[in-house]
Amino acid sequence: MTSGVGNVGLPRGERTIDSGTRPRGLKILVRLLPYYTPYRTTVLAGLGCVVVAAALGTAIPALLQQGIDGLRAGRSSRELWWVPVTMVGVALLAGVFRYGMREILNGVSRRIETDLRDDLFAALTRLDASWSDRMRTGEVMARLTNDVSAVRMATGPAIMYFTNTVVGGAFAAILMFRISAPLTAIALFPVLLLPIVMVRLGQRIHDRFETVQSTFGTLTTMVQEHLAGVRIVRAYRQERAEQSRFDALNAEYRAQNIHLAALQGVMSPLLALLAGLGAVAVLGAGGALVLRDTITVGEFVAFSFYLGNLTWPLIALGWVISLFQRGAASLARLTEILDATPAVRSPAIPRSLPHSAAGRTLEFRDVSFAYPAPDGGLGRPVLRHISFTAAPGSIIGIVGGTGSGKTALLELIPRLRDATEGVILLDGVPITALSLDALRAEIGFVPQEALLFSDTIASNLRYGDASDDAVRWATQVADLDDTLAEMPDGAETQLGERGVNLSGGQKQRATIARALARQPGIVLLDDALSAVDTQTEARILAALRDALAGRTAIFASHRATALRAAHTILVLDDGRLVEQGDHESLVARRGRYWELVLRQTLEDEVEQRDAPAPSEPAATSAGAASPA
Repeated sequence: MTSGVGNVGLPRGERTIDSGTRPRGLKILVRLLPYYTPYRTTVLAGLGCVVVAAALGTAIPALLQQGIDGLRAGRSSRELWWVPVTMVGVALLAGVFRYGMREILNGVSRRIETDLRDDLFAALTRLDASWSDRMRTGEVMARLTNDVSAVRMATGPAIMYFTNTVVGGAFAAILMFRISAPLTAIALFPVLLLPIVMVRLGQRIHDRFETVQSTFGTLTTMVQEHLAGVRIVRAYRQERAEQSRFDALNAEYRAQNIHLAALQGVMSPLLALLAGLGAVAVLGAGGALVLRDTITVGEFVAFSFYLGNLTWPLIALGWVISLFQRGAASLARLTEILDATPAVRSPAIPRSLPHSAAGRTLEFRDVSFAYPAPDGGLGRPVLRHISFTAAPGSIIGIVGGTGSGKTALLELIPRLRDATEGVILLDGVPITALSLDALRAEIGFVPQEALLFSDTIASNLRYGDASDDAVRWATQVADLDDTLAEMPDGAETQLGERGVNLSGGQKQRATIARALARQPGIVLLDDALSAVDTQTEARILAALRDALAGRTAIFASHRATALRAAHTILVLDDGRLVEQGDHESLVARRGRYWELVLRQTLEDEVEQRDAPAPSEPAATSAGAASPA
């Protein structure tokens, strides 16, 4: 399986790592090793600072030993002046190296965090709609925030303190052994219980942290959905109900965090207890050795300091293990994104499209499609054995009731999803044989939901590297000129989230202009004029007919009357192509299309009959427009 994790120094697309069977527990942290590759020299420098700082820390007890033993031997303080001076100098130098290790290794962890976010975002852009259908937006956001931060703590601070614990403990143990081997054995005996404590508690911390992160993802999803649908919540007066839902979920998240904190709270006292038992043993046994002159007072004091140097890292080891377990749990969640393989991807050896000065020929041959089912299979077919051909320069209309398969058909063309049966050809080349970039470069797509980014209108219209001339032409075709003139800063007006400061019709026209500005060979419009009035729709359709001359265009609409000018109209019913032809021939046939036209004509007549007269006052108009 291909992964986004890999050699960060290489161009994206070449960063790969063979994940194989996903490791369990802390073993999964091996997946982070390639992220250290570009910073290996910096990491070595940081670890070198850790080693030097630990070594300098062990020098202070040795100097203290010499001072105490020197004074007991009758040497004057003038003869031993160099001891305190050297201790101060060593302490200052150790502080410099400790600052260096934190600055370097924490800095590397921030760079790895940045690289990991880059790979995660790149992976998300590669994944297709079928993956997005299964993963909630809030869950993705939780992984990109909390989980990435937990992994960063494992890549920097945890490594730094673990190295400091191991190196400092090793130095202290060696020097303790040199002073007295029996006393060292007594002091370190309780430490033998550490592996049992770390293994038992560490795995439980890992499991509980995974649960906490999963609940946080659910909480984030709930907040994201609430903010996106805040108008509905207010319209239905469900503020209190939503608050109750949030309170319950937040309380569950709090309880799980308390359980995790309780478990972590057990680990550090246990480690401190084991270390304290060693200190008690040293106090008794070491005092007896001093009384028997087996070791000097200075050696006993130095030994006690070395034991302290060993004890505090052991206590901190519980926190370090917790960081590693949190990082491992979070990395396991992130690899579900990094290791996900898109169902829609470019072929290994893509074919090229023939050069064409005119539009492209699009052909469906016995195409069927079904959305994936939760069990991994296929659900009920949405499209069934669809076949048609769109010649260069033709306008194809697609009409049908709700759920007839119009949107699904359009999404198959740019391969937002892949057909489950049959083949779609572009100028005789199966679209699955083309690279996704080459295929989508030929297509201007206007989805059913008009989505604009939180940027200027001009930036949205230029999206896809359209030229300024092309943007000006597209705004005219989409009847957007008057809207831009009314904006406070014209085309440079800043839009809110998802274009919230534009009306539905303005957003639809902006998305049409964005698609046309690319000047594609194929234009797809999925009910793209549903939010504009009839007069504006007529103007835009008339302009589109001229603008799309020579291009292949496919319109999907629930308004059969909007497709009168299409060269061919495809009528879908329950995923099947039940009729096709031009407007006149389909009406004369008096079939499904004729029924749709008749019903919509009657609906339009009712709306016009119930609409207020222009001379009626506003109050009367409001009353006439209100539902019975």
